[in-house]
Amino acid sequence: MAIFNSFDKIGEYSVRNLIKSNLYTETYRVENESGQPFFMKVYILSKIPSQLINIKSRIVQEIEYCRRLKHRNIVSHIDDGSLVQDGQSCQYYITNYFQGPLLLDIISREGKISLEESLRIFNGVLGGLSYLHNLQIPLCHNDLDPSNIMLSDADGNEPVLIDLGHLSERCSGKIWFDTNDLNLFYHANETKAGIFDEQGDIFSACAVLYTMLTGLIPWKMDLPQEGSYKEKFQELWAYRKRTPLEIESLDIPAKIKYLLYKGLDNKASNRFKSIDEIVTFLNSPDQRDGVPAGRVKKEPAEDSQDSGGSNRDSAFQDPNMIDIEIKRGGGNGFKDIAGMYALKQYLVEKVIFVIKNRDIAKEYRLTPPNGLLLYGPPGCGKTFFAEKFSEETGFNFMLVKASDIGSSLVHGSQEKIKKLFKLAEKNNPIILCFDEFDAVVPDRGSHGNEYVASEVNEILAQMNNCSGRGIFIVATSNRPDKIDPAVLRTGRIDKQVYVPLPDFDARKEMFKMYLENRPFEGEMNVDKFAEATEGYIASDIAFIVNDAAMTAAFARTPISNTLITTSINNTRPSLRKDVLETYSEIQESMDSACRRAVVQGFRHN
Repeated sequence: MAIFNSFDKIGEYSVRNLIKSNLYTETYRVENESGQPFFMKVYILSKIPSQLINIKSRIVQEIEYCRRLKHRNIVSHIDDGSLVQDGQSCQYYITNYFQGPLLLDIISREGKISLEESLRIFNGVLGGLSYLHNLQIPLCHNDLDPSNIMLSDADGNEPVLIDLGHLSERCSGKIWFDTNDLNLFYHANETKAGIFDEQGDIFSACAVLYTMLTGLIPWKMDLPQEGSYKEKFQELWAYRKRTPLEIESLDIPAKIKYLLYKGLDNKASNRFKSIDEIVTFLNSPDQRDGVPAGRVKKEPAEDSQDSGGSNRDSAFQDPNMIDIEIKRGGGNGFKDIAGMYALKQYLVEKVIFVIKNRDIAKEYRLTPPNGLLLYGPPGCGKTFFAEKFSEETGFNFMLVKASDIGSSLVHGSQEKIKKLFKLAEKNNPIILCFDEFDAVVPDRGSHGNEYVASEVNEILAQMNNCSGRGIFIVATSNRPDKIDPAVLRTGRIDKQVYVPLPDFDARKEMFKMYLENRPFEGEMNVDKFAEATEGYIASDIAFIVNDAAMTAAFARTPISNTLITTSINNTRPSLRKDVLETYSEIQESMDSACRRAVVQGFRHN
């Protein structure tokens, strides 16, 4: 039973609800006096294993360690203290509050993650580990797996290591933390002997990368329910020795195959020794000659100029290679989008009809639009809308981010932009979607953006008459006011459409979707939930359902209407009213600019 109830006070913090617990810790969501949310982890001293407490200070070792940490890829310590609750001495610490999906949930839902996104997350994890390993007194994470990595909504999906309960200095036989809840499949063989060090963290990071790329747990097998960590690992170690990990057949570059082979080698002496060694390897030119013989097939290099990533090995020969997945036409289209009927109808009638029916457009002398901007507050599903837009048209689809056209070479970005549009034309008809468009074509007139003028000029040149080449551009942006004005004129991005917060029908369907396949009690009143969450975005609703599910799981009861309602009452919308007012002003400004452009174009004709 939880030792704190809702609205109990701990200093300036007020408890909202229990999130999870184990034998000696409990984690709560709390708020300060201003209503700002935080997480609080409480340690019950009478139940905590003695080795988890610092002998000199008598403070829980995790708290001692976390006081020292400050890094974008690691959960941040805010405050800590001691108290007595219900006659039990406790220590607690407060961390920053974060929202976003666990990596484990993404993999469970999607099966596997694209190479680009997997490497982005992997690099963020390496950043957090490198910080720990290079402290004045180095620390090891010791518990890295997909359940302990969250993609923070507040920081642009930046990966954050969120569970630090197994932090320690290097262990060389004697273990200073509890191993009962560790996921053995993500641990190196030497941990069986009590060796937990930097190399063990690197093994875990590479195991996570393997899971992201394949959707599989490395060396998954049935382990005994009973027994010590060492006894269970003995069976896993034997299985690893006789069962090679399948890497050769993966559709990934040879360089990444080699990284997995080396990073997940059964012998520590054969693996990467440090994060710096991995970073140097990833940033180095083609290393295929160093791949262990017989493991990675060396295919002859092909001319990759227009391959679009079909020969992925060549991406390490040409730094200006475009390696973006092309999604072929198909899918459910707008049927997958709940609510938003007015917006979908507008797009079907004013955009999709014209670009799909060229003969009718020609008969009526309709000029096909060249591009579409979807703009609005963050979290409203603009990128998802763009993908469903492509499915509705039946066209192919390419999603492009600013990083995809970045280059370390002089004029390299311009070369990549040319290749990008050439690749799109080769695969027409196609929707070329630029995500976070304000980062791709920032206003050249703003201070500090002078350095991107050549790249913006190249995109402007390539945008001219895209429709004639079978390319339709869809761009998304949270800040359309930061986009270079020349991009938004007629003949480039013709249509600008505001994507609002989820409406009633959308929120209702989201509750149904997030409750699906979870144990819930009777009939859930999704109409009531949708009414109570006006002004909430999709991630807010996902958090509300997950929060209620955590409470139900702790009590081993089905999710009830009461639990959902309580979670709604405890969850403020991510977007403040002043932010929404700003977007209303932006929408008014964009609508006005669009009308002026239409009038000017009419007069010019």
